[in-house]
Amino acid sequence: MLDFNSKGQAGDQITALIDEALVAERAAMPPRDYLGGSRLGVACDRALQFEFVGAPKDDGADVDGQTLRIFEIGHTLEDLAIRWLRAAGFDLYTRKGNRPDGDQFGFSVAGGRIRGHVDGILASGPAVTGMAFPALWECKTMNAKTWRETVAKGVVVAKSVYAVQIALYQAYMAADVPGIADSPALFTAINKDTAELHHELVPFDAARAQTASDRAVRILRATDAGDLLPRVATSRDFHECRFCAWAGRCWELPA
Repeated sequence: MLDFNSKGQAGDQITALIDEALVAERAAMPPRDYLGGSRLGVACDRALQFEFVGAPKDDGADVDGQTLRIFEIGHTLEDLAIRWLRAAGFDLYTRKGNRPDGDQFGFSVAGGRIRGHVDGILASGPAVTGMAFPALWECKTMNAKTWRETVAKGVVVAKSVYAVQIALYQAYMAADVPGIADSPALFTAINKDTAELHHELVPFDAARAQTASDRAVRILRATDAGDLLPRVATSRDFHECRFCAWAGRCWELPA
């Protein structure tokens, strides 16, 4: 006779083993030693300082196995979006030479201390109103609530961190891909709950890119000088602080 309690225990044990393996894989990866272009839209300078220097996170703030599974599902959905766009006739390059073993497109400045890796470069494609080539392609996966907000408000308003990333990548990739800053970027958002797609053209915002670049330099200089930059909030219950991996450390330090 099937022991349902045993079945449940076995399932929990298998999931725990998977999560343990994923956490171990992540722990074995070399720590990031640069400011990532995808992070420069984060609201708090001090949080970016902590991230850049690899400051220990608060107890319980490390990424767990379930979160890592969510990340990997996002990467898989991005791979599907690549296939779908190519099937629709877009000449989409995700790696140099479009070879699986090719280097990912990206940039490195400030002695390698500011870097970014782009999801793809659109070299050509079907006639779509407002599109021009070459164009940056950025893809994100979202839960239904966030996806609906992004559709309703647009990425610049709903997810400003992505808008900063797009502008910065357009600016820094212009040297390697001439004309990429002259064409609107294509931002693709996938609803993880329904597989609905949102495609949005995002014109290059030079001021946004410059602000992000200047901010990165300010963070690097302050860190090199041993200066602690101000936190984004005056109260620990500020929404950004509630989800910050360094909130405990931060609020024990001077403002």
